[in-house]
Amino acid sequence: MDFTGLYTACTLLMLGVQISVLVCHGLACNSSDLRALNGFSSCLDSEISGWNMSSSDCCTWSGVTCDDTATSSRRVVGLELGSRRLTGTICESIASLNHLRILNLSHNFLHGSLPTELFHLPILEVLDLSYNSFGGHIPSSSDLPSIWYLNISKNNFIGSVDASYCKASRRIQVLDLSQNQFTRQIPTSIQNCSDLHHLYLDRNNLSGSFPDSLFHLQNLQVLHLQDNWFSGPLNDYIGNLSNLVELDISFNFFSGVIPDVFGRLGKLEQFSAGSNDFTGLLPTSLVNSASLFKLDLRNNTLNGPINLNCSAMIHLNFLNLGSNRFHGPIPSSFFSCQKLTTLNLARNNLNGVLPFSFKNLRNLSFLSLSNTGLSNISAALAILQHCNNLTTLILSINFKNEQMPESVNLQFRNLKALIIPACGLRGSIPVWLRGCNKLQLLDLSWNHLEGPIPFWTGRFKNLFYLDLSNNSFIGEIPESLTELYSLVYMNVSFEASPQDIPLFHSHLQYKTVWRLPPSLDLSDNMLNGQIWPSFGNMKQLHTLNLKGNNLSGPIPGSLSGMSSLESLDFSNNKLSGEIPHSLVQLSFLSNFRVAYNQLCGEIPTGGQFITFPASSFEGNNGLCGGNLAPCHPTQTPAEPESDNTDEPPSEGTILAGFPFTIGVIAGYIPAFAISFVSGWMIAMKRK
Repeated sequence: MDFTGLYTACTLLMLGVQISVLVCHGLACNSSDLRALNGFSSCLDSEISGWNMSSSDCCTWSGVTCDDTATSSRRVVGLELGSRRLTGTICESIASLNHLRILNLSHNFLHGSLPTELFHLPILEVLDLSYNSFGGHIPSSSDLPSIWYLNISKNNFIGSVDASYCKASRRIQVLDLSQNQFTRQIPTSIQNCSDLHHLYLDRNNLSGSFPDSLFHLQNLQVLHLQDNWFSGPLNDYIGNLSNLVELDISFNFFSGVIPDVFGRLGKLEQFSAGSNDFTGLLPTSLVNSASLFKLDLRNNTLNGPINLNCSAMIHLNFLNLGSNRFHGPIPSSFFSCQKLTTLNLARNNLNGVLPFSFKNLRNLSFLSLSNTGLSNISAALAILQHCNNLTTLILSINFKNEQMPESVNLQFRNLKALIIPACGLRGSIPVWLRGCNKLQLLDLSWNHLEGPIPFWTGRFKNLFYLDLSNNSFIGEIPESLTELYSLVYMNVSFEASPQDIPLFHSHLQYKTVWRLPPSLDLSDNMLNGQIWPSFGNMKQLHTLNLKGNNLSGPIPGSLSGMSSLESLDFSNNKLSGEIPHSLVQLSFLSNFRVAYNQLCGEIPTGGQFITFPASSFEGNNGLCGGNLAPCHPTQTPAEPESDNTDEPPSEGTILAGFPFTIGVIAGYIPAFAISFVSGWMIAMKRK
């Protein structure tokens, strides 16, 4: 006989009988609970979908759970209204739900302060108010004896952290106070939360040294303190937290050496201490940790060789040591870290060539070796092509003045981002790039590449970010670039980059790869010819920069079709004719520059054009209106300059020549300075 099936059938039968009894007796929700819910609803500015305010049985309302064990009236034990787009405040009446066990109002638009009564519910076990706009102080006399999950993150609470709920309820296991505006030090009373498993205090304004009170939380598994103002050394007592699985202290002001205590943290899988002031060598116990999956120490002043024991660190898949002072060659032992998917060694004092053993990193997806003193780009690419899962490759500020390899045998079939700016590379755009069919982001800027831009650069279906600026390309812009599929038809985003890996390019700091706007930058080359009218088909393009070339002819009116365009720069070319009035239709355009061309006529009015300064149009003798001099009824376009040097210039030319000269000097001095320092990169700390 199947006893399990019989037991289930009997249980369902009994449940059905119980429900039938409840229905027969006509049990509705408790009248006090009904009044409390009506009072709660009255303080909201929005209606709650699924609430029938004319019904006396609140137990049938959406998000309301009642206790079916009652004999007279059913009590509300759960109120779960997360992600309902609720607006308004919370009234004191909610405290009348004295049988409430679960209260979830997360992911709404609620605001105001919290009623003190809310923190005196006797059997409340779960309280989630995260992702709202609550503010003010947390009531200091909280008494939640049954609470085990408390989440008030992503709000605007102020004052110091109150840990009185630790004294009232030692059952609390999850405490999330992150992303608020709490200040001062963590109170010592937090050590009373002896059963705490998860503690999130990140993204506040907390200060002081690493709290000694935390060392008493022996059951702690997850501790997030990142993005605060903590300072001083990291105490050796951190090794007492033997159950830690995640420890994140990044973006603080911790200093000194990292304590050599990781042998006692045998369960630690993630350690993030980036953007602090740690110095010295990597601790021996850290580089031999068998439990670590993620190690992030970027943006400190750690030094010495990178001496990871990859044979011991068998689970390591994320390693970020960027922006430190490590020196010596790139270790060939990395090949033993077979599970590595993310490796960032950028901005260190490494040198030499890429170890041949890197070809064995079959799982590697993201690699940044930017500004590491690397040489021999041909050998590096020949090795890395064997990393079949490589999607993001960043090699900027290396290989000084080397030749771009042209071997047709190089294959990077899964590559989505190739970033090699500011290397002074010579040669042309290599034909092997044509085989990178999945390419989404290509940056070859600030090199010495020359020759025409190949027509096949417009055949990448997924390419949404192309930067070929500050090179020596000649010829016309390939019309095929205006047919880039992703910029014409698709709303694409880059998905292959790992978290929190900033890219640096010359003086520009990218935020994160997947947040780059769809862009086409061909500026500061020697391109000539016209601006293709078919650029207007690129409805997904956000940034178009063609400044500093020899482009001529009119600005096509069809560019008004670039409906997503935010930035347009055609300055320092030889464009002529009028600025098309149709461009006022570009409602997202926030940056527009056509300075130093040969344009004429009245500057369009309306739309975003009323916001553009005079500097956007200067250096065009025939332009008027807008923030320039007003147009006269009899004003005609300026005559082109005569080639006869013996003929004295006209009065109009004399008047325009002086500001034009000053403008040219003012424009090219910073451009020259940027070019001079383009081989250098500064990693900016949060502080």
